Amino acid sequence: MPELAVPTIPEEGSPEFYMAEALKLARQAAALGEIPVGAVIVRDGRIIGRGFNSTETDKDPTVHAEMKAIRQAAAELGGWRLIGCDMYVTLEPCSMCAGAIVLSRIERLFIGTMDPKAGACGSLRNIPGDERLNHQPELIYGVLQTECQAILKDFFRKLRQVRKEERRSVQ
Repeated sequence: MPELAVPTIPEEGSPEFYMAEALKLARQAAALGEIPVGAVIVRDGRIIGRGFNSTETDKDPTVHAEMKAIRQAAAELGGWRLIGCDMYVTLEPCSMCAGAIVLSRIERLFIGTMDPKAGACGSLRNIPGDERLNHQPELIYGVLQTECQAILKDFFRKLRQVRKEERRSVQ
């Protein structure tokens, strides 16, 4: 009988640990029928901001995981400059979120997986890497990439199946 693979638990404080926390938030979004993206902001080893997508639930195109995490972290710190903070996000940020990351002075941005359709941190464009801007966070790609890709693929596979079944029932 083959041995079952024991999932590795990321070491607390490691990039994988914080990305795993962002994945937990992405799962919450998926449970609500939202695109499963999660983000956390960390300062001095402590999570000070958390967010997951809720655009459908809130009927608001700006409530992306990154935006919610930035708002929470800014409230926690009492100011909009998130100096010394790192963000961990399961999916490459869009243009809106990439701009907010630059404006809020996030120090390092850890990205789980790239978004070839809307990503603005290296895929379609690279807003945080634009040297014309007054701040460029360090970009780190591929943290828990397999897990971040899997949650998105599973979500969209299920969504396609539901839509297919809905079309059948209408006919």
